Order: sequence, then structure tokens, then C-alpha cells
Amino acid sequence: MIRKEISLIIGVLCFAFLANAQPVSTEASPPARDTAYVNSLIEQTKSVLADNQDSAIALATKARGLAEELNFLLGKAVAIKYIGNAYFYKSDYIATLEYWNESLKVFEQIKDSSGISNILSNIANVYAIRGSEEKALEYALRALTIAEKLGNKLRMLSSLNAVAIIYYGKDETKDKALEYLIRALPLAEELKDSSSYGTLSENIGEIYSNKKQYKEAEEYFNRSISHADGEVTAFAYNGLGKLYLDQGKYAEAQSYHQKALKISEELESKPNIIKSLDGIGNVYAKQNDFKTALDYYKKAVLIGEELKLAHDLEVIYQELGNTYSALNDYRNAFKYQQLYSGIKDTLYTSEIRNKLGSLQFDFDMKKKDGEITLLEKDKALTDQTLKRQRLAKNAFLAGLILAFIIALLIFRGYRVKVRTHKILDRQKNEIEHLLLNILPKEVAGELQTTGVSKPRQFQEVSILFTDFKGFTSIADKMSPGELVEELNECFVAFDDIIDKYDLEKIKTIGDAYMCAGNIPSPNPNHAHKIIKAALDIQDFVERYNVRRTAKGLAPWEIRIGVHIGPIVAGVVGKKKYAYDIWGSAVNIASRMESNGTPGKVNISSDTYEIVKVWFECSYRGKIYAKNLGDLDMYYVEYEKSQTEGFQIIHSAGKEKQNAERQSSMPPIF
Repeated sequence: MIRKEISLIIGVLCFAFLANAQPVSTEASPPARDTAYVNSLIEQTKSVLADNQDSAIALATKARGLAEELNFLLGKAVAIKYIGNAYFYKSDYIATLEYWNESLKVFEQIKDSSGISNILSNIANVYAIRGSEEKALEYALRALTIAEKLGNKLRMLSSLNAVAIIYYGKDETKDKALEYLIRALPLAEELKDSSSYGTLSENIGEIYSNKKQYKEAEEYFNRSISHADGEVTAFAYNGLGKLYLDQGKYAEAQSYHQKALKISEELESKPNIIKSLDGIGNVYAKQNDFKTALDYYKKAVLIGEELKLAHDLEVIYQELGNTYSALNDYRNAFKYQQLYSGIKDTLYTSEIRNKLGSLQFDFDMKKKDGEITLLEKDKALTDQTLKRQRLAKNAFLAGLILAFIIALLIFRGYRVKVRTHKILDRQKNEIEHLLLNILPKEVAGELQTTGVSKPRQFQEVSILFTDFKGFTSIADKMSPGELVEELNECFVAFDDIIDKYDLEKIKTIGDAYMCAGNIPSPNPNHAHKIIKAALDIQDFVERYNVRRTAKGLAPWEIRIGVHIGPIVAGVVGKKKYAYDIWGSAVNIASRMESNGTPGKVNISSDTYEIVKVWFECSYRGKIYAKNLGDLDMYYVEYEKSQTEGFQIIHSAGKEKQNAERQSSMPPIF
């Protein structure tokens, strides 16, 4: 939004009234010595106004009293105005408006149009500060009309700025704000007011930038840089940085944000340093250099938290959350999402408090105006009593309305907060669901809790590998879209099968598929289940090939290998987490697959010894494995019935090893 610098310029322009002012009065001129003393008292008031408001009030009150004795109406109007100025510095806006309205009446009495415009512009500023936009706009436009009739460029510049600020407060009136800023710009140039010209140009550039009119925005930002210096220049450079970032011109965006940062650091302007660091971070984030972006965002956060700049922190917390999410660091992403939600709630509460303050201010002003009107109309005791009763009744009604508005705002705030928490809960569930799609439940929980997952050793894990024979030659005859679609259909079916048997998918590599049983959670039936899964996969591919053959397409020939043995499992990587397993057992399972026959489930001898009670198998020979020697292999032919399996177990009861295995064998289901 348009920054407070314009408000300060308006204040300076409004308060600098007595310079070059000549006494004007409809009455006979008092002795020069006396009027000079009134003017001297007012000059003393101006000199102490910023540092000692109580002294300023005392001096201005003395000047007012002397001006009234001399019937010096211009001096009286200016003295009363400066009493109001002092209360403005003390932030007592009720008293401020009381004295400024009294001063306005005197200026109107002597028909001093310049003084009237000045007071109207001042009053507009107070209403703008208190959030009463309609009243502020009414007074600012009145001030502008008078200044234009006078041709007073100083007053016109002040009033145009005031109107622009009020219109800028709402999105639907930003074009009106732009209109008044552009009208004010040539006045600042004629008055040779470089600071005002630079600030106006920068704000015009900001509006054009928001409207995506980049050429116009760049022109006005450069105008600001050529006329102003200091903080205004830093704002303009940051504006250019955002402008080029929107257009994807990263080098230029980086350069301008760096220039803004250098100026801000030289001026020790911490709020501007925050904006520059945030801008640089955004440039790196847009280029997917999230690590560097984090460095700049964190520097900006440290300063923002030191200064308690809630609006800046709201933006940066959200950017940090998005950046950590992009890095798959969901623990920190959730942390900054919570900080963003908390500060958003704080800002919303502050906004409600300001709105209530504005309502209370309007109520107090109406009450004050009512009291003044009563005193002016009739000082008689009976009439005062009657009208005070009427005022009390109105105040009671206004209080009821105000209480209703407060209740409505509180209820609305509650609903917004509930809605916000629902959104956060949904986002949290989405993050957790995403983690569970990538990692086993136990590993995901460990990562969320501690930030790391330690590798674990498992003594007996069943490992299954699949691969399509001649995949490259088939793939060469298919379009990329068809290839991915068919592979996806197969792998989705495989996923459903391993879910059915409580197995854990490890990964896919090209046309290869790998899963395991008994990790990371114990699965007593894992050996039986993984062979069942292998047979189901084999059956699915056979049915799938029937459809392909019917279409005149070559069938997919799948090899399946299984081995049971010890492995090590854990999470690898820091950017994209992956759960993986290692060990000689993995290599043996892979050898079982690569040395298998399409349409057959090839298992190792270790696996055969465990599953032979459930499945009919046939010996098919040996293979040589490096560091392991010769390995026996078996084909799984079919699953035995429960009765048959039971008989085999008992027929082998003479052997101790099989007896021990049968004693711990889970029931078949």
C-alpha cells in the first residue's frame, strides 16, 4: 500500500501555514506591536510543537487570548489551529477536531480560503487515521476544490495526496488513487519538491505493477530513482525487482533488489532491509534454488521478529513454509505454516480492534458534536436538561448498535478462525497422507517426530522382484503415452496385490518392481503371503496378456524371483526421501528373478525350505553367485490344500528342524 511518507508530507504541508502569511482581518488593524507579539507567540509555538506539546498549548492559548483582545481574527484562527496541532501530536483526536473546527469557523468568518483549505485537509487526515474513510474523503475533496479555485499549488498537492491515500485503501478504488497521484505529480515538479515527486512516482509505479502494466511501472520507478534519494530510492529499486521477477527476468530482479539492500543497509533502515532480503529470496525461490532462498528469508525473519513487523512476518512465514515444502522438509513446513496462521489471526484481531476504535471515535465525535450544539442553541437550564435526556437516549441507542456490531464482529472472527483451523487440519492431513504414500507408517511417524529415521537390521525378510522379459523391444514399438499407461496399469494392480497381503512396496526401476514382507512391522505369515502375492501377480499378467493377444499385441512376459534372508532397511536421501533395503539377500532375490523363466515363480532353496509345506515346488537346478557359491533354485508350481499341507507337516515330524518350524507355523487362511 501507499506508504506513510506521503502522510508525513501532507502533515508538513498542512502545518507549514504561517510561513509568508500576512495578517488578514475584516476588522480595523490593531497596533503593529501587538499583532507582531501574537505572531511571535505563534512562531514560538511552532518551534516547541514537536518536542513539548504542553508548552505549545500554553503559548498558543496565550496568543489566542491576546488576539481576541485585539480583535485580530487571523491571529486567533491560527493560534486555535496550533492548539489543535499540539493535541494531534498527543494523539488526542477528539480535542484536535474540536479546536480545528473552531479554527475553521474563524477562517470562514474572515473568508480566508487558504486557511479553510488547510484546516479541511488537516481534518481529512484525522478521519483517515481513525479509519473513517467517508468523512476523510468528504473533507479532502472540499479542501481540493478550494485549493483549485485559489490556484494554490501547495494546497492542491497536499489535497491530491490526501484523496489518493483514501482511495488507495480499497481495491475497487485504486484506479481513482492513480488518477489523483498522476494529477499531483506535475505540481510537485513545478514546486521543485523532489522528495514528493519521488514518492509520488514510486507509488504510481507500484499501482501499475499490480495492474501488470510493466512498461508504465518501470517508467515511474525510474522517475522516482532520478528525483529522490534515500528510502524512497530503495523502495523504487525493490519495486523494479518485483517487476522483473514477475516477468521471469531473474538477473535484473536480483540486481535491483541488491541495490535496494545496499541503500537500506547504509541508511540502517531495517524495514527496508527486510523487503530487500525477502525480494532476493523470492528470486532464488523462483529459480528453484530453495536453499539459498531460505538463507535470505531467515535473515529477513530475524529482523522482522526483532521489530515485531507483523505484516512482513506474515508474508515471510508463508514463503518459508512453501520453500520447506518444496524441499520435502515437512516438519519445518508445518512449523512455519503454524506461525503464519498464528500471525494471521493476530492481524485479523488487530483489524477488528481498529474497526471498533473507528466506530467508537465516530460515536464520541457525534456525542461531542451533540454536546456543543446543545450549548450553542440554548443555555437555559430547562432546555439543557431536556436535550441532555434526548442525548442520553441517543447515546443508549448508539451503544446498543455498537454492542451489536461488536458481537457481530466477534462472531465473524470466530467463524473465520474455525475455517482457518479446518484448512490447516486439511493441509496437515494432506502432508501426512503424502508421507504415507512415500514411506511406511512407522518410518513416516519417526521422521515427523525426530526429523531422522535410523537404519534397522531385520533377520528374516521376504523379498520379491519382478521384471518383464524383452521390455526394451516391446517398448520401442509403443508410443511413450501407451507405454506409461500400460506399465501404470500393471504396477497399480501389483500395488493392490501387495496391499492385500500386508507387504511393503520398496520401489520400481523402469519395468522392474520390488516389494518385501516382515518390514518394518512384524508379519508372521510373510513367507506364505509373498508367494501368494507372486502367484497372484503371475495370474494377473496371464489375464492381462489374454486381452493384449486379442488386440493382436505381443504379450508381456514376466519373471518373478523370491528369496528370504537378513537385510538392512532405512531412509536414504535428504531432498526426496526413499525407503530402501540392502544386503546379500536383496542380491539373491534379484538373481532369482533374472535367472527365472517367464510365467514362473523362481525361489531360492532357503525360501523353499520355509514354504514347501504350503506350495508344491519343483527343483530346477543351480546358479553361481559371486561370494555366495552355488545356489539351488525351485519353481513354485501351485498351492497345496490345507489338508495336504497339514499332512506334510506331520509326515516330516521325525526331523527336528521341521518339527520346530511347524510348532511356530501360523494358521493358513
